[in-house]
Amino acid sequence: MEGERKYITADDLKQHCEPGDLWISIQGKVYDVSNWVWKHPGGDALLLSLAGQDVTDAFIAYHPGTAWQYLDEFCTGYYLKDFSVSEVSRDYRRLLSEFAKSGLFEKKGHVAFCSLFSVFVMFLIVVYGVLKCESVWAHLGSAMVLGVLWMQSAYVGHDSGHYQVMKSPGYNKAAQLLAGNCLTGISIAWWKWTHNQHHIACNSLDHDPDLQHIPMFAVSSHLFNSITSYFYGRKLSFDSLARFFISYQHWTFYPVMCVARVNLFLQTFLLLFNLKRRVPDRALNIIGITVFWTWFPLLVSFLPNWEQRIMFVLTSFAVTSIQHVQFCLNHFSADVYIGPPEGNDWFEKQTSGTLDISCSSWMDWFFGGLQFQLEHHLFPRLPRCQLRKVSPLVRDLCKKHNLPYRSLSFLEANQWTIRTLRTAALQARDLTNPLPKNLLWEAVNTHG
Repeated sequence: MEGERKYITADDLKQHCEPGDLWISIQGKVYDVSNWVWKHPGGDALLLSLAGQDVTDAFIAYHPGTAWQYLDEFCTGYYLKDFSVSEVSRDYRRLLSEFAKSGLFEKKGHVAFCSLFSVFVMFLIVVYGVLKCESVWAHLGSAMVLGVLWMQSAYVGHDSGHYQVMKSPGYNKAAQLLAGNCLTGISIAWWKWTHNQHHIACNSLDHDPDLQHIPMFAVSSHLFNSITSYFYGRKLSFDSLARFFISYQHWTFYPVMCVARVNLFLQTFLLLFNLKRRVPDRALNIIGITVFWTWFPLLVSFLPNWEQRIMFVLTSFAVTSIQHVQFCLNHFSADVYIGPPEGNDWFEKQTSGTLDISCSSWMDWFFGGLQFQLEHHLFPRLPRCQLRKVSPLVRDLCKKHNLPYRSLSFLEANQWTIRTLRTAALQARDLTNPLPKNLLWEAVNTHG
């Protein structure tokens, strides 16, 4: 009965926000997930970031209706006394419920099959071009096809990491490992670890790992204060080396993106061989990247000389850099903040921290549906083939609540990103040279 309920305040809930004492509330009902946090399939960082808060919007965004049945074992018996729902959250939950009732989350089309089939065909083309063709142009073309293959394979890994694209969880995991580890050399375990946190703490400078690129890049002068990354558990030192790189980041952005995969390979190794950190399916992930580091060097070795081998590797990396650039465009020029995410402004944080890229429907395959970045952030379980359909509804909801809905062309998004990087670069230069500037300095500042 209602009178038998025990109540605590939101301030009381905030006291339970540490490892070993971690409470959350969902729709005003309080749960103790202290012992569950380390078993959470989405990773421990998500719960630690949202600890001591009502997390209803994040919970319903990431979990299907079947997940509710597992909450009872964590129930504390308490309810939030001052629980309330904002009009924005109310409308967001209503929209999500409508999507669920209309079956949009189950209508996945044949995207996974078509994507995997295209990846298979491209792989055959690459192998044929390297083994059977002697022309340097054929080898160059094969490298370009391999770059597109990696992009499309990454989209399959991304989709299967957010929702079940195959008929069973087992097949879904196999698709993740094949598309991620085996074909791209990037661990799906590393991707889940960082990507889920990115979604939860979208564009938080100290909680979102996708904005923590010191010493190479900084999207805000706040990063010049050597803030602490709560995700990596270390200080993001803005030292003299970082100042130098960031001062020219609007020039180095595209060249760095061309070799950005090297960093992803490194991050994969650092995670999988860090025995102090719990990594789900560590052995399978290691086997997967072993497959990649067997076939890829072997394929490159069949090229006739070192000049062509270097050309092949760099070209394939450069083509895939289009995808790396795309991910940066979606967030680098959006609004940022410092601090942990808050459960009561989920919708607002996603709208302020993301930017869509407008394109024709026939280009959806190229961007993997992620040009609808806001729609994806609000409804991460929604199949990519449904994102264009729900876009007008999201736009209308943003307009209703006077929230930003930014959709730019690919060219405009690049311009916004470079402008953001250049602004931070000039601020970094001012820090290195507080003395009066000479004419050369003024020329560099003026023309970038």
